[in-house]
Amino acid sequence: MSDDKILQVIEVSKLYERGGQSVRVLNGINLDVLRGDYVALMGPSGSGKTTLLNIIGGLDSPTSGSVIVDGTDIAELDDRGLAAWRAANIGFVFQQYNLIPVLTALENVELPLLLFRMRKPERRRRALAALELVGLVERAHHFPRQMSGGEEQRTSIARALVTDPKLIIADEPTGNLDAAAAANVLDLLERLNRDLTKTIVMVTHDPGAGQRAKRLTRLYKGDLVSSKPSAEAAA
Repeated sequence: MSDDKILQVIEVSKLYERGGQSVRVLNGINLDVLRGDYVALMGPSGSGKTTLLNIIGGLDSPTSGSVIVDGTDIAELDDRGLAAWRAANIGFVFQQYNLIPVLTALENVELPLLLFRMRKPERRRRALAALELVGLVERAHHFPRQMSGGEEQRTSIARALVTDPKLIIADEPTGNLDAAAAANVLDLLERLNRDLTKTIVMVTHDPGAGQRAKRLTRLYKGDLVSSKPSAEAAA
């Protein structure tokens, strides 16, 4: 892993207005992520994990502070620029697989590539390559209803990978899976980080999933309270 920072979260705070009152969700968070790192964000419900992840991915904006991804301060982008930046740089994996039911696995994985000027044969080639990375080439022409939950989540990971993003952000990627399927998804994320040097930031409530990451970062009531190597990474 190189020593350069692919992600810098600098004094990020977030407030929401609810019922005429300001609710502070994040309190001046500072976090650096190195290129090729695998960071797990952990903490109790309401600690601000998903809010922080959404801000890192450009799905939400901070009330104050900066997020710099590979040299780009995303707060300086307008809506159109931010959408284009997300498409080119961020791969999203959510607890809900968010696959389109009437599209095959291959067609679902191809979707992000429609935002780029690319001929159909090249889109198809890249989508098949992504499915091969997650071990699902043989399911390419199956619909989501014909796949298990674990296969659907692996398809969503292939969709996140297909644009070769600089950063993968995963929000509770094993939250809807049984133990065996969850282990398979965590094995896959670990392999993508180890073998392809993909930088991953993952929110999880599962201590076992958190230990698969290289670094554990804990939030509590909007504060970053600790960041250290996971037990497995330190072993």
